[in-house]
Parts: sequence; structure tokens; C-alpha cells
Amino acid sequence: MSSATVLALALLLDAALGEPRWLWSRLPHPAVLMGRAIAWADGAFNRGVNRKAKGVLIILGLGLATLAVGAIPGLLPGGWLIELILAAILLAQRSLADHVQAVADALRVSTGEGRRAVARIVGRDIQDMDPPAISRAAIESAAENFSDGVLAPAFWFLVGGLPGLALYKLVNTADSMIGYRTPRHAEFGWAAARLDDLMNWIPARLSAALIAALHGQLGAWPAIRKDAGLHRSPNAGWPEAAMARALGIALSGPRSYDGALRDFPFVHADGRRDACPDDIDAAVRALWRAWAGTIALVLLIAVVW
Repeated sequence: MSSATVLALALLLDAALGEPRWLWSRLPHPAVLMGRAIAWADGAFNRGVNRKAKGVLIILGLGLATLAVGAIPGLLPGGWLIELILAAILLAQRSLADHVQAVADALRVSTGEGRRAVARIVGRDIQDMDPPAISRAAIESAAENFSDGVLAPAFWFLVGGLPGLALYKLVNTADSMIGYRTPRHAEFGWAAARLDDLMNWIPARLSAALIAALHGQLGAWPAIRKDAGLHRSPNAGWPEAAMARALGIALSGPRSYDGALRDFPFVHADGRRDACPDDIDAAVRALWRAWAGTIALVLLIAVVW
């Protein structure tokens, strides 16, 4: 069975089942195992001199081990079925849509409930967020994590099969854990952050193109490209800028991290700034539309190849 066909089935399986609590309450999720390995390496090697070199070697070593483990199912009889299941586990469409929708549902109850719900999917300070800020945060997370959690894993599965997908998840997990420019991780996490930027470069732009195309916004591509350049990340701004245009709202803007207000520019600054739960609903629908577009593209590849 072709990689594209396996991927299409995995996307469908993830959308149908998501992250079953009964399973992951009993077994460690593969991403959790990756996180444990990265945490161990951080504690064991992120000290002394030559931290950047150590970080490079750790990512290289863990990456090679991940590629080797990811290749095992392909060597087994009927290995495509194992690959399908593992790929579905490492995709995140259903869980992303559910977590984002939960913010809209909570915000309709109260601002406090909305803050608690959005805190599960963003890392910024939430104590002073008003409903528009909560809504923007949820929508930004939806756009960015569609690229990171759905399109990029699918892309790397097409490129390198299960080993390629597993390597991407390792790098993305490492970036989320040690890729921040803090005094502790500025050097040790350098390799993880730069490799994550590299592996997300194409998927981020594909995500933006997909969202824009499915919402009649390809004509606004120059504006999307310009807005993406305003973002602090070389990649996250692309799907965010496309989502802002698709929904007609302004995203990003000032927000607080660790008690310090950061004056980030707005993406699609001419859009509405009074985002609300209805806009979060629209973002979730956009996620599913982009997911359907991904399925269609993967099936087209399966037919052509």
C-alpha cells in the first residue's frame, strides 16, 4: 500500500478517534516518550561548557534513534497497518479541534472559564485576558497547530514514511521543551529550534496556501506574505495570517508573558479586533475544511503516484 494511501487512512482514523483517554491513561503516548528522552538529555548534558555542541549531538543521536525505531514496522509483515495506527496517533486534528472548540464553549459560560480553557493550549499569561483576547489566542493556536500538528506531520510522512513523521515529532517536541531563548536553553536548545524552523518551513507555507485557497483568499496572498513577516516566528505567522484573512479578524497583537507585556504587531491589522466565541467556531470549521483539503491532496497524490 502506498504511503499516500496509508496517510489518508491515518488522517481519517485520527479524525474519528482523536486521543482516547482510556488508552493513554494506561500507556505512555509516543510523544510523551520522546519528551522523557529530551528531558533526560536536558538534565544530563545541559551543563558546563560547549552546550551548543552538546545540543547538536543530542538532537543528532535522538534523531538517528527515532529514525531507526520508525523504520521497524516497515520491515514487518503487514507493517503498513502498524504504520497507519502510529501515524494516526502522531497526527492531531481531532484533539486540536476539540481543544479549540472547548475554549468557545467555556467562554460562553464565563470569562473565567474561557481563561482556564485557553490556558490549556497557549503559554501566555491569561489572568487579565478579556473575551476578545481569549478568542484571538484560541484562533491563533488553531492556525499554528494545524500546521505543526496536522500538515507538517502529513508532509513528512509523505517525504519519509513513518521514520520521517517520527523524526518531525521528535524535533517539534524538542523545540517546545528546550527551543526557547532562555539563559538555560539558548545554546543547548539551538539545534532543536533551528531544525524545527527548517522542517516547518514548507508545511507552514502550504498550510497558509490551503487555508487561503479554501476560503477564497488566494488573491490576498501578497498581504498574507507581508503579515507573516510581522510574526516573531519564521513559520507560525503564515497559517495565522491566512486564518486572520479567512475570518476577517485581526490576530496577534500585544500580550503578556511571565508578567511582561510584549507589544507584538497585529496580523491583518485592518480586521475586526472584537473576536468572540462565534469566531472560534468559525476557526474550528476552517480547521476541518483545511483537513478535508489535506485529505483531497493526499488522495490525489495516491492516484497520481
